[in-house]
Amino acid sequence: MRRFSQYACVDWSGANIERPAGIAVATIGSVGPPALVPASQTGSANPRWSRDDIRGWLITLAGNHQDILIGFDLSMGFPFLDEDTYFPEWHSSPTSARALWELVDGICATDPFFGVASFLDHPQASRHFRHGKGYLGDLFRGGTGRLRVVEQHQRETGQGNSASCFNLVGASQVGKSSLTGMRMLHQLTGAIPIWPFDPLPQRGPVIVEIYTTIAALAAGLPKGKSKVRDRTGLKQALGNLGTPCPPRLLSYDDHSTDALITAAWMKQVAGDTRLWEPSKLTDEIAQKEGWTFGVV
Repeated sequence: MRRFSQYACVDWSGANIERPAGIAVATIGSVGPPALVPASQTGSANPRWSRDDIRGWLITLAGNHQDILIGFDLSMGFPFLDEDTYFPEWHSSPTSARALWELVDGICATDPFFGVASFLDHPQASRHFRHGKGYLGDLFRGGTGRLRVVEQHQRETGQGNSASCFNLVGASQVGKSSLTGMRMLHQLTGAIPIWPFDPLPQRGPVIVEIYTTIAALAAGLPKGKSKVRDRTGLKQALGNLGTPCPPRLLSYDDHSTDALITAAWMKQVAGDTRLWEPSKLTDEIAQKEGWTFGVV
């Protein structure tokens, strides 16, 4: 299994503003504690990240051929295998994740800040989502909503409790963040390999989908209480991962601590071949739905 010299976690956000408070970036090298990276460190005039800043940062990493593993906390695909389509009854429904990214980015081309309002308002796409109180698409499957194979497997094996990408309601919803992420992934096409859609290269940066709760559980945090909002909790979690705590933070918000803990976890587990070769992952799943790094 190839080795990386650096690891990064991007805690993502689907908020429809230029610089969401929910975006946090943490990196960790071969020695020392993880560290938060402000956008200003990459040349931005603002310390808070925009999604466009993230794209520029990634392109710079690609240009430098940096051996870094980058985890994004979002879903890179929608359920497909359960219905043999992403969007039943929509004749233009794509047949691969990359084509899905292209569709979302194309429909939302005029939405600022990698926004996805145009997609969620689309007369066909909107039918599949739970949008909010009193606004339910007629093709949204009741209850939990449709799940990808990896999300079903997570739940069945107790490795996580991922929400449906078609749910846009509540604190655990991932639909908007996933769609904004798909726009960015489409615009990165060819710049950085994205696993498992691309094979793992021998060198250079690689992007994977991660689920910060998996890292939190590995760090000893209890199920249902996986958020850390103080220095004591962060120090204990990082210690359980064999990593020292960084200097005192300005704020112990859960976006920052999620990113720090997950970057440290990625460093600890990236060399485990099982995580790159999960038994349930087939070529069809890889290309249509993707997979969450860390789910075996």
